[in-house]
Amino acid sequence: MQEFLAASSYIDWQHPAVNSKAAELALAATSHTDLISRCFHFVRDDIKHSSDYQMNPVTCRASDVLHYGTGYCYAKSHLLAALLRANGIPAALCYQRLALGAEGPPYCLHGLNAVYLKEHGWYWMDARGNKPGVDAQFCPPLEKLAFPVVSTQERDLPGRWAEPLPEVVAALTGYATVQEVYEHLPDLDPDNLNSQALPFTGLQAP
Repeated sequence: MQEFLAASSYIDWQHPAVNSKAAELALAATSHTDLISRCFHFVRDDIKHSSDYQMNPVTCRASDVLHYGTGYCYAKSHLLAALLRANGIPAALCYQRLALGAEGPPYCLHGLNAVYLKEHGWYWMDARGNKPGVDAQFCPPLEKLAFPVVSTQERDLPGRWAEPLPEVVAALTGYATVQEVYEHLPDLDPDNLNSQALPFTGLQAP
């Protein structure tokens, strides 16, 4: 589990502001599960999704997401992982491949998290931010994500990552505005994932 507790360049939970927020959330929590719920709801509801709100700057590092109060789904997942890891809770990054529109190409990656629950094992949750038609919840053992996978080219990528995918980092650090990122959203061919891009195999059953 150590890699899912580690601090890093983008999951920088040792940053004073991130550590302070994590401690604040822990102070109000009544249980281990309540702490996870509080971290999830803070990122889902208090951090604005960059595209939904057309908010700049583009963020990637967890501390920047917290500072500016905005991020794409990927960046929000970095902050949620950081808040959980700061509280000693193993947290991973996960990805779906989804149609950008209603169906069919173009496709893009969508970022979310998996957290290790003592009672259930690894549990997927999506703090992307709700809006009409999107209703992600933290309600273990049921997983209620923002987006269902509905076509053959869409996919829940079968893995857990300790660090963001390089394609995601490139998109969030290579463009200056939310609109530019939207025009260059990262994607992966799910049938040609290499071993470097997929270091872990499938979610473990509870």
